[in-house]
Amino acid sequence: MAYGWRWLRSLLFIAQMYLMMLVYGLLFILPAMLSRDWAFRGVHAYCHWVRWTASWMVGLRSEIRGEVPDDEVLVASKHQSFFDIILIVSVLPRPKFIMKKSLTRAPILGWYAKRIGCVPVDRGKRGQAIKTMVAAVHEGRQQPGQLIIYPQGTRVAPGVERPYKIGTGVLYAQLKEDCVPAATNVGVFWPRRGIYRKPGLAVVEFLPRIGSGQPIDAFMAELEHVVEHASDALMAEAGFKVKA
Repeated sequence: MAYGWRWLRSLLFIAQMYLMMLVYGLLFILPAMLSRDWAFRGVHAYCHWVRWTASWMVGLRSEIRGEVPDDEVLVASKHQSFFDIILIVSVLPRPKFIMKKSLTRAPILGWYAKRIGCVPVDRGKRGQAIKTMVAAVHEGRQQPGQLIIYPQGTRVAPGVERPYKIGTGVLYAQLKEDCVPAATNVGVFWPRRGIYRKPGLAVVEFLPRIGSGQPIDAFMAELEHVVEHASDALMAEAGFKVKA
């Protein structure tokens, strides 16, 4: 009975979450057309709404740990579900993403993504995709902010191993910017698929930055080590049994 009630509350939460995406999108669209600052305000407002409603509708509280970067950096984050996007975007001053090109065609979401400077990448041949990504990022540097990339390329469920893609290292070398790794345990409570949202404390933790100028191989090894180690610790804190 308790599970059924929580499942229903999860369904209602998800329904209002997407409804309010439309509401916030339309509410801010006119000022956002005039100023990118208003686009960021709209995106931040929506993310805070999702965090707030998650806390009381499904008992999923959220917390940000570590030093939130406010300068031009590359943010390389563990990605487990839509909710870690919400948490990261809610606190970064001017977030923009490396994102799938197909998402730019999504109503409301796609328009705002382009407005805040997200970089669309068409997943194709590996070498061509990396070249396209680097060129697009350089074009977008006229719009300063915190560039978010997911080194594993997609959502990865807790306990699942997936390699880190070299594109993050290439981007790090090309941009010559510091990288701020980010870890999370969000997937313990908010799965990749399905309706049910578990109560608990979802965390995104910004880790100590990796300075610019390292060789790509050394950078990638350090990035994977710190993100996976910190994410495992957060998931263990949430009660998830991490493989030894």
